[in-house]
Amino acid sequence: MDIPDYDKALYYTLWGHWDDLLVLMVRTEDDLLSKKIQFFLQAYQHSLDEQHILSAHDDLLYYIDHAMKHVPTFALEL
Repeated sequence: MDIPDYDKALYYTLWGHWDDLLVLMVRTEDDLLSKKIQFFLQAYQHSLDEQHILSAHDDLLYYIDHAMKHVPTFALEL
């Protein structure tokens, strides 16, 4: 079973797997998700302003939450 990019992004973001998040940023087909990840990782690596980092982190989580509401759930086949 293929795990959707949004589930992966949520997991990596919440648990601090920045390397995996970077790989997901490159491989995902969702351009907006890729940009949100990019902005967060750049803020995390280069910003000295904690508020900017938290804002980018929250923007990423809000986008993931919004996108997951519109992804159809997969029915399990027996």
